[in-house]
Amino acid sequence: MKNNYKLGAALAVLGILAGLLTFYLMAWQYNLVIDAKNAAGRFDEATSVTVVYALLGWLGIAAGGIWAAVLYGFIRKEDWAWFWGTLAASIQLLVGFFPAVPAMDSDLPGPTMIVFGAAAILWFGMLLIKGVEWKVILLTFFVGIAYVLTFMDGVAPISKYTTSHDDPFWNGMYVMSQQVSWWGAAAWLVFLMAVLNKKTWAMPVGIFGAAMSMMAGYPLGLHNAIFEVGRFSMFLPAPLLSTILLVVLFLPGVQKMLTAWNKSS
Repeated sequence: MKNNYKLGAALAVLGILAGLLTFYLMAWQYNLVIDAKNAAGRFDEATSVTVVYALLGWLGIAAGGIWAAVLYGFIRKEDWAWFWGTLAASIQLLVGFFPAVPAMDSDLPGPTMIVFGAAAILWFGMLLIKGVEWKVILLTFFVGIAYVLTFMDGVAPISKYTTSHDDPFWNGMYVMSQQVSWWGAAAWLVFLMAVLNKKTWAMPVGIFGAAMSMMAGYPLGLHNAIFEVGRFSMFLPAPLLSTILLVVLFLPGVQKMLTAWNKSS
């Protein structure tokens, strides 16, 4: 499958179709989910859906545009096509997965999982076309999960901000942490792409991404678990995975593997 430009072009067409499907599905789901949240009295969640669905819709549609450029690249047998295809697929993974969560929480269908499934095929397809080593694929796979989870940690504070005005400190914490999580998610995505593109500056970006995820996620997760829900908090998977990844990145074997990957042709 390595350097199979015809396969790459076919996958790029699938990516374009996934972008167009995102346009349709997000427009269809937008007011449907907001109305369901309002009808259930969850005005805080309706607020987060209003903001986040729009953002993800824009990103998902833009990813379809990237796939158009990737299609041109594969047709021209350009070396850069797989890289931008991987970026577009990474965006579509997030765009396909997250909107299904609030939809299904309101007993509505989560049709964007179709986009998620297509994006998973596209993501692995791009790496196979490039011939990325399986150890690198495994590492970046878990980094991709951290990227999605850290983004999700930046969604919940939007709704929690609207319901915490009687607690000034935590109301402020939700404001401060919201973008920290999204910056951490962005850093994890940049790290993922930098590793795949054999950039020596990937490591500090990964450390930054892990630190941002941990600094935002642990305070919110522990407060939520101990004082709000009395059980394991869904704020915690992102910082916990980021902590594990941070430790893994410093393992001698992983550093040796990344150094060998960076030097490979």
